[in-house]
Amino acid sequence: MKATTFKRIAQSIPAQWLPFADVASVGLPLSRLLRLSLFKVTMGITTALLIGTLNRVMIVELGVTASLVSLMLALPLLVAPFRAVTGYQSDTHLSAFGWKRVPFMWGGTLVQFLGLAFMPFALLALSGQGQTPLPAWLAQGVAAMAFLMVGAGLQTSQTAGLALATDLASEETRPRVVALMYIMLLAGAVSGSLVFSVLLADFSAQRLVQVVQGTAMVVLCLNAFALWKQEPRNPQRAATRKQVIKPSFKSVWTNFINLPHARRFLWTTGLGTMAFNMQDVVLEPYGGEILHLSVGATSALTAMLAGGALLGFLLAGRQLARGMDPLLLAAAGTVLGLPAFSAVIFSAPLEAGWLFRVGALGIGLGGGLFAVGTLFAAMRLDGGGYIGLALGAWGAVQSTAAGLAMFLGGALRDVFTHFTASGAFGAAIAAPSVGYSVVYHVEMFLLFVTLIAIGPLVKHGKHVAQHRQIVPVIQ
Repeated sequence: MKATTFKRIAQSIPAQWLPFADVASVGLPLSRLLRLSLFKVTMGITTALLIGTLNRVMIVELGVTASLVSLMLALPLLVAPFRAVTGYQSDTHLSAFGWKRVPFMWGGTLVQFLGLAFMPFALLALSGQGQTPLPAWLAQGVAAMAFLMVGAGLQTSQTAGLALATDLASEETRPRVVALMYIMLLAGAVSGSLVFSVLLADFSAQRLVQVVQGTAMVVLCLNAFALWKQEPRNPQRAATRKQVIKPSFKSVWTNFINLPHARRFLWTTGLGTMAFNMQDVVLEPYGGEILHLSVGATSALTAMLAGGALLGFLLAGRQLARGMDPLLLAAAGTVLGLPAFSAVIFSAPLEAGWLFRVGALGIGLGGGLFAVGTLFAAMRLDGGGYIGLALGAWGAVQSTAAGLAMFLGGALRDVFTHFTASGAFGAAIAAPSVGYSVVYHVEMFLLFVTLIAIGPLVKHGKHVAQHRQIVPVIQ
């Protein structure tokens, strides 16, 4: 009786009230889209494992120096600039089956799987806890190779996966598809963090091996399920492409970067990404050291950021579906970041924990709007069949900027905290909060620079799509 009543109530809810109820299209039904979006879930799981769980495990349980850990976590960013090349290759790939994206998604998945499979043994060797001691240089090299493989596989599969989702989605549903992909990424990161925290509650070397290799299997299985029958085989397309001279990457990239405002767009993406990501490594320490929040309260800040980002993704999908200029949406997110960072800064002198939480929520909201807006704008720069190249260029800039931002955020905080503690700037500004405040002020400065850069893009956004200059390839 209760089930029948619940079903009747659920069916009476208007479809427009449900998030992403209208995300499906004739060529991409909802069940198929949700299955495809699993590749974003695996990205969230892998990111939670590397940046969250293994970051702490290597420093605390395995006793690896923080500088070496930071270097290892930054290594995957070395392959980020090659996302543009990967995207171009998926645009022009000659497969006997007529596939474009599947070989790169599956190849990237296999590389990511292999990196995760031997990563725990590399970490144990790096910490000196392996059964067979290795020279330090060899242990460091093996660990670096594991992180590089995971990064290369992740970057490759994600670029091709986003391009495939763009190929399959209709022009009308594409904005909502982008927002849904971001939500699935967030879902994977949150669920992965929770599962890892439970599985590694009683830490041991054997449990570490089991968890990391289990993650490798989960990534492999979910991505295989996500790819199954997503891209139809088209031997005729392959036969036709063999008759066409494949343009070089250099010529295609030259045409792409010479599109009106393409350079400005990539610079804007990098500056905005840095502005929203420098606080990642200092937000929770700021709450604990300056506002004296408990461990549980500071851990909840991640949920506040995620909640703000989720709200931003939902809002972005709805506004883009209504025809809003994606660059205007990104600019709105940038503007929202200014009061959000101001709230975080003023929470220290006012000793207001609630203001700090509001600021964290606003940072997540602004960052979510900016990310979805710039990604959808990148899709409009594809220029006649090179959507993989456009998404790869966006992803390369976004990933590299995020990594640099996290490094600079921690470095600025440490440098200015050292100088203020030594009295280099005088007793008036010797407070412990100064180092953190410098980071947030730099982020606000970058937001203003981003607004200056994005202004002409918003003004001339309608003209960008009318001046595409890349020569199309045969689909």
